[in-house]
Amino acid sequence: MSVLHFYAPGLKRYRTSEYAPGPERFVSISVTGASCALACEHCDGRVLEGMRPLARGSLWDLCAGLAARGARGVLISGGCDRHGRVPLLRHVPDMIRVRRELGFAVRVHPGLADEATAAALAQVGVDGAMLDVIGAEATIRDVYHLDVGVDAYEDALARLDRHGVPLVPHIVLGLHWGRLLGERRALEIVARHRPKLLVLVVLTPLYATPMAAVPPPPVDEIGRFFADARRALPDTPISLGCARPLGPMKKDIDRLAVDAGLSGIAYPAEGIVAYAEARGRQPAFHDACCGVNW
Repeated sequence: MSVLHFYAPGLKRYRTSEYAPGPERFVSISVTGASCALACEHCDGRVLEGMRPLARGSLWDLCAGLAARGARGVLISGGCDRHGRVPLLRHVPDMIRVRRELGFAVRVHPGLADEATAAALAQVGVDGAMLDVIGAEATIRDVYHLDVGVDAYEDALARLDRHGVPLVPHIVLGLHWGRLLGERRALEIVARHRPKLLVLVVLTPLYATPMAAVPPPPVDEIGRFFADARRALPDTPISLGCARPLGPMKKDIDRLAVDAGLSGIAYPAEGIVAYAEARGRQPAFHDACCGVNW
């Protein structure tokens, strides 16, 4: 019986009859608060609002306080600068202490990490660097408001990989206003590197963003992409990540993830654990980001 990992990383309140994670075991932190220079069409900083802001004091102080309340890991994130980079460098000394003295699992959102950031994250010994990989220049320009090409994402993966930073790339299905545009090119880019884990997420319309009324891709297209990803990376863990539409569509998407043989699901819909067990999958539960299997 193959294991199917279920994750609940603490980004939001979550509970079903099948899975009730512990509070604050894995905490998401934004080093920029709700501020982001890009104001992407699908997010506009709304995702950052759900994270713990680093409002005052040091990252070390915040993490030490979280550890005292039972936390075992953190995602260190934040808004991007105009070049698509999250400003992590000044926090590297604290990240090193968090890893060594608290024993935390540390995930990061580096954005398009430059050479200095990639080298520093290797020194920290992060558990994984998570970045969206975009395969269409129109999406990079019109959704992310960045003046870079698709090669910038491959270069960032290569840079992190060269320094030995574990890669946890994300592909957002439907990022181009609900259409699949560059996702298959993004999958090709990811497959050329050595990801620790691939995370697939689906466009989720967020309140008060330019894409608030944009419908996500059709469920059958999502299912086909899940199957294509599994074939492209047969030996790589692939998880369905946090972001996807709520309601009945969420359950449909989660079932497709099980059917495609994905390795993990974050925040599974009600009934999905039983659905997986009925198909020969053994559930394992983790109060953490995808791939943090403590």
